[in-house]
Amino acid sequence: MAKANDYRVLIVEAVKELSTQKLRTFLTLLGMIFGVGAVIAMLNIGEGAEREALKLIDSMGVNNIIVNGISYEKEELAEIREESLGLNLGDIDAALATLPFVNGYSASKNIEIHDVYSDYAKSQASALGVTTSYFKNGNLSAAYGRLLDDRDNDRIAQVAVLGADAGNELFPEYQDDLEQAIGKHVKVNHVWLEVVGILQPPEGSKNEFQGVQIGGDRYRIFVPLRTSLFKFASDTLASQLDSVKLNIEKGTDPVVASKAINSLILMRHGGLKDFELIIPAALLEQQKQTQQIFNIVMACVAGISLLVGGIGIMNIMLANVMERTKEIGLLRAVGATQQNIRLQFIAESFTISVLGGLLGIVFGLVLSEIIGFYSGWAVTWSIPAIVLSLSICMIVGVGFGVFPAVKASKLNPIDALHSD
Repeated sequence: MAKANDYRVLIVEAVKELSTQKLRTFLTLLGMIFGVGAVIAMLNIGEGAEREALKLIDSMGVNNIIVNGISYEKEELAEIREESLGLNLGDIDAALATLPFVNGYSASKNIEIHDVYSDYAKSQASALGVTTSYFKNGNLSAAYGRLLDDRDNDRIAQVAVLGADAGNELFPEYQDDLEQAIGKHVKVNHVWLEVVGILQPPEGSKNEFQGVQIGGDRYRIFVPLRTSLFKFASDTLASQLDSVKLNIEKGTDPVVASKAINSLILMRHGGLKDFELIIPAALLEQQKQTQQIFNIVMACVAGISLLVGGIGIMNIMLANVMERTKEIGLLRAVGATQQNIRLQFIAESFTISVLGGLLGIVFGLVLSEIIGFYSGWAVTWSIPAIVLSLSICMIVGVGFGVFPAVKASKLNPIDALHSD
């Protein structure tokens, strides 16, 4: 019998004992494997979703209030235009002049596309007229060339910055080195534009957050706002702008700010609500609440799996006690104490839980990757998740192994030796 303080020998003995009942041990391990795997997959997916949300919010600007124009059918739009000009630069000037917490802006105008092509290929990319601050507000940077500047806007320059995917499609020969596209030309409808920059692909794979369309910048062509207004035709009833981002001072309550902005624009638009407000900070809070509910549900499922695994450990340990009654009696007869017996059986339950936990970690990592691949969800490996799940597994294993160990230690040596 191993000494009580010789834990290494205890573990070795436990492994030998469990290996004698391979099928029973394996079936017991399954409960722990599924439980730990569920915990790891849940936390990996949860952390991945949180990081993805932060990236998407970052592209919107957590300190921004977004004002989007609403689309209408032509007949309804004609009635609305009798009262409101729609979203326009005057709304921005009014906000900057009257709302002290507004300290900047960016604006964009969708260009109606008929044809987009270069000398190398055609494209289905969309086009957008933007202010020079659009890129800063969207955390966009140039991978090659430069971004649009105020001189481009002032002189109504026929220049363009391409999203990475738009660049690859329009210049397929330069996909390995898009820098060669700088200085080349693309034609949007009837207007030739010189390519002055290619955007760095933004992080994240989604263009939608909490049901709100927020991007697609990879597959866009950006031109100066004034160029889009003066060089490209648009419906006479269309609003001057399609979207505006107002930068809010840090520390300002975004909900209070949105109410003030809403009141101002509503007054300027003759009381017509022909626009909608999006508050990125509120969307982030909504995402956190949704994620918290998801985590609670998944934690319950994982907890039940671990509980079932723990019951399985208790079951196999009780069976071991019944089968090894004579062995326990013999050990007691040659001098083993109750503590020796308890430690031996607890070591066995601990060994099962650790082995199940390690296999569960592998299963959880594989499971989270499979779920991420087929669902399109972001998955991030979480070291704290692995440590937490393995720790919980060991606690459950030892906890459910205590009762069988105590029962074994309290067996009467004489009765145990005479048992069948």
